[in-house]
Amino acid sequence: MRNRISNANRIVIKIGSSLLVDDKTGDIHREWLQSIAQEVATLWQQHKQVIIVSSGAIPLGRRHLKFKKGSLQLDEKQAAASVGQIRLAHAWQESLAKNGITVAQILLTLDDSENRRRYLNAKNTLEMLLKLRAIPVINENDTVATAEIRFGDNDRLAARVAQMVSADTLILLSDIDGLYTANPRLVKDARLIKEVKKLTPEILAMAGDSSTEYGSGGMVTKLAAAKIAMASGCRMVIATGKHLSPLIRIDEKQENTWFIPETTPRQSRKNWIAQHLKPKGHMVIDTGAVQALRQGKSLLSVGVIDFAGEFHKGDAVCIVDAEKNELARGLTNYSASDTKKIIGQKSADFEKILGYCVSEEIIHRDDLVWFEGK
Repeated sequence: MRNRISNANRIVIKIGSSLLVDDKTGDIHREWLQSIAQEVATLWQQHKQVIIVSSGAIPLGRRHLKFKKGSLQLDEKQAAASVGQIRLAHAWQESLAKNGITVAQILLTLDDSENRRRYLNAKNTLEMLLKLRAIPVINENDTVATAEIRFGDNDRLAARVAQMVSADTLILLSDIDGLYTANPRLVKDARLIKEVKKLTPEILAMAGDSSTEYGSGGMVTKLAAAKIAMASGCRMVIATGKHLSPLIRIDEKQENTWFIPETTPRQSRKNWIAQHLKPKGHMVIDTGAVQALRQGKSLLSVGVIDFAGEFHKGDAVCIVDAEKNELARGLTNYSASDTKKIIGQKSADFEKILGYCVSEEIIHRDDLVWFEGK
């Protein structure tokens, strides 16, 4: 029963162009869009947080620019995307506004997920939108992306977004209802795999050759997304989106493939901070702060008595006691230059001292790992 959308709290939903845009007319499938918008509204009313990763800008734009059928050159795709993105965003805004939902548009490139500062800016924007109960609608920024920096498909983009916001569930709506033992369009007795706990070589082989339509356009990229999601502690489901109200069908029909990670998003993030990030400095804390961190609280500036290193916002730092014993590790909300100004000060004074206040905490408890036994 755990493999249900109803059990999710923070959800990323990826929707492909073929589901949203009629290939023949180049128009939006209005009835289908309205049905899933109503489902998203229901999740929103249940106080679940939802992010939509939506394709469709290029096919929408090519119709209005009167491009002929066939493949487009990169600059033609960029032009089509710039025209289509306006219509795509408006369609989502119009559909969700009927339920009193505010929609935000965000365009990302691969570089936004790999450049640390831009990654943090995107993450903070998404977190604030979710806090304010808005629904972000994300697409790859095709108007500026080139072959070298583009995600190449929105399956992996959706997985990167899920990783960025520590989502617990990623939904890939597709024209196929899950992972099969072989291409079901070619092999009649191909069997649907309902649950995957590890991406073994045998599972990866089921995606087929990456040069085939089933491989490159479908299952290969979906398994690549699964790898990203599972490593982040996020479960993922591949499900058909061809029917109206596709999200309800996931829970009702149970005819899809769930990818189940070994850890939760929180545990995965903690492991990443503790094991994979190189600290750029350290902060020395007093005995009161030691007790607070031991109880699972955040690190406040009043508890920091000294620091060393050249670090920026979002960098990992060690947290040590007066004897320089490492007690914890975390991601700082302030650079070294700003930390120098606010250590020992109250968070209420940050605005006056710095001219801004990113956070009341030097390191939030969600971004902090306490090392037991030290």
